[in-house]
Amino acid sequence: MKKLLLYFTLLFSGMSLVSCGYTTGSALPSNLKTIYVSEFKNNIDFSTESRRNLYFPLLEVDVRNQIIERFLFDGNLRVTDENQADLILRGELTGYDRGALRYTDNDDVQEYRVHIIVSLKMYDARTQEVMWTETSFVGEATYFITGAQATTEESALQEAVEDLARRIVERTIEDW
Repeated sequence: MKKLLLYFTLLFSGMSLVSCGYTTGSALPSNLKTIYVSEFKNNIDFSTESRRNLYFPLLEVDVRNQIIERFLFDGNLRVTDENQADLILRGELTGYDRGALRYTDNDDVQEYRVHIIVSLKMYDARTQEVMWTETSFVGEATYFITGAQATTEESALQEAVEDLARRIVERTIEDW
């Protein structure tokens, strides 16, 4: 019995030494501790025929505020003023799309998917060097317009903003 216990102890110890090095910590360089999220510009063209004629007031403010909240929740970078930041995130809203996702038996739309598309640049605040660029970064959400799970497009838009903020923070923290 002692040999069996010793065998399992050695086996477990050996497996733990050769296991993967997955961590939930940040992959940021140690000199990056603060971030400033600049005001986003809304460059969505709502006037073209191919787009829906729907304007969401202050969407760019909601996106920026949600990104800041997500950085605060994550805790790996402290949000600060521009003149004290190690990193600066600049962005602009470039698109909003809504597409049918699911239809009823009568070919009526039952579920939609919304996308918020942004263009992002992350700068090193000291050198003004571009750390990374994303030209079509997307946050998305779906919503039903009929049935027990029916919600509004505005609530789906808020979920898409939250998804976008989560993805931006993950891109910033994990992709170095």
